[in-house]
Amino acid sequence: MKKRSPFTSVVFAGGGCRCLWQAGFMVEAASALEIVPTEVAGASAGAAIACMYYAGRTDFAMEHFKEATSRNRRNFYPFRIFGRQPVFPQYTMYRDLMLKTMDGPAMKKLKKGPDIRILVSRPPAWLGPRSATLIGISAYLTDKHLYGSVHPKLPSRLGFYPEVESARDCETAEALADLVLASSCTPPFTPIMRRNGATVLDGGLIDNVPMRALSNNEGTALILLTRQYPQTAIPAIAGRVYVQPSRPSPIAKWDYTNPRGIQEVFDLGKRDGETFAKAFRQRTAR
Repeated sequence: MKKRSPFTSVVFAGGGCRCLWQAGFMVEAASALEIVPTEVAGASAGAAIACMYYAGRTDFAMEHFKEATSRNRRNFYPFRIFGRQPVFPQYTMYRDLMLKTMDGPAMKKLKKGPDIRILVSRPPAWLGPRSATLIGISAYLTDKHLYGSVHPKLPSRLGFYPEVESARDCETAEALADLVLASSCTPPFTPIMRRNGATVLDGGLIDNVPMRALSNNEGTALILLTRQYPQTAIPAIAGRVYVQPSRPSPIAKWDYTNPRGIQEVFDLGKRDGETFAKAFRQRTAR
């Protein structure tokens, strides 16, 4: 008789390079606990990690990203302002990572796995692309630093709204990269982006921990945060298990120059995943 998965869904929060903690966590915890979700939700870089993990490409992505960041000397090149090369290298490197990682076999495996639902943010119609970017990011940062909430509310109150697309609908690596980068759109690290003819922004603006991307809230969701919150800030809701790194991330969200930090945050995730799996088995065995 097949063992029932302890979690019916897994939610990957956004957080840039900090999301590599999620990759390490899943490598240990998912195999130890036989976590086989039917749905997965992701926002921003969390969506990228989810796709790479369920396509079986975590190891390749780690090595590629470390090699690429070892060659990149800066996160900001001011002397490129009047040239053709990007002032911020992150967008080009991010897209290259997605295209190299999600090859043909990876895309086929991805479609056979859980439904990965990716959240993007849409601005209200009364805002132009630049004003939407400025107001949206400002609202998110205000909510984050003033209220410290796991699920931001201020952008939604200003009229920003969610849109969800499934990775299964992407026929090529290029299409998947377009969707993941739309969910990660955070100027100036990425250009202002449009999708289906309209401005799109980082899905984390609406919900950096994208529970709302799930179509089915039945069962139990494992929710992978990427930064530490006070325990009082984490919602106590039946059917949700929130986990977070055991210590602050050793790498910043948009630091694309730090291969050592990339490995450290991944290793931290592995240790935390192993610890979680042991504790979870002990609790359920009682």
